Amino acid sequence: MRSVRYHQYGGPEVLRLDEVPIPEPASGQVLIEVEAIGANAIDTVLRRGDSPWTRPLPGTLTGDVVGRITQLGPDTPPGVQIGQRVAALSEDAFADYVAVDADWLAPVPDDADAGAATVLSMTAPLALRLLKVGQVSPGDTVLIQSAAGTIGHLAVQLARTLGAGSIIGTASSAARLDFIRSNGAGSAIDSSQEDWPEQVRKVAPDGVDVVLDAVGGKVFDQGLELLAPLGRMVTYGAISGELPTVEGNAVFGLKYVAGVSMLGWRAARPEAAREDVAEVTRLWQSGELRPAVHARYPLPEIATIHKILDDRTNLGRLVAGV
Repeated sequence: MRSVRYHQYGGPEVLRLDEVPIPEPASGQVLIEVEAIGANAIDTVLRRGDSPWTRPLPGTLTGDVVGRITQLGPDTPPGVQIGQRVAALSEDAFADYVAVDADWLAPVPDDADAGAATVLSMTAPLALRLLKVGQVSPGDTVLIQSAAGTIGHLAVQLARTLGAGSIIGTASSAARLDFIRSNGAGSAIDSSQEDWPEQVRKVAPDGVDVVLDAVGGKVFDQGLELLAPLGRMVTYGAISGELPTVEGNAVFGLKYVAGVSMLGWRAARPEAAREDVAEVTRLWQSGELRPAVHARYPLPEIATIHKILDDRTNLGRLVAGV
């Protein structure tokens, strides 16, 4: 089968299609024949090889897949059947077939758009969990960094369902700012401008209650400064390549910082993590959650997907079709 690999670190041009054996599902796993794969921005950082997290070569790409189960491994949970259409997170996602843990499958109706449904397994549950860790309550002011991206645009919508009073989103182009507003943000601020924190202060002069940040580095520090007393900073990545660091003086004003990993959450609270999947599925089926697919490309054009992610011009999710 085909699977995307990179045998050296670098730009999108290092990505290539290799021929590899179809994986054999291990205990508790299923094999999925893939229809669509949702790309994750973190893989651009891993591909460059200049991040705090270095993966050995040859490298694979993570992603959220949608497809049908073609084989069951030993000891799969009851109710999981061959032929089911599901969404799942995979560490080697950009391939014709993937083997994934059956415990974390999200059901996908036969008539659902495969690209939009890729958010059900990890992306939308992560966006929801970030807001819940931030304890978003009715009336809160929420600042969502990178709000036009895959997770960000879902977090904007979910913040509204949780009753946030003011939602502020940041992005770096006029088209992305319009997209943020179309998803329900009351304010959209250009993060490419040096004075973006001052623009946030004009909207929220008393500070913000919750910040969601996957950028890290200086942007994390600036977001922390924008928190009101008892405000909550939720960090879940470092797209800048710089891990956030927190000095004691930065939180003495009754500010809280929490880091979120979806895999960590699944390990710590598996039942609650499954309920997150069920909740976003309900919101998606009701139309309250509307995943946006920016563009779809065939699997051999994976370098194009990564170039768009590198340029940070996507509005929502980028999808590869198999």
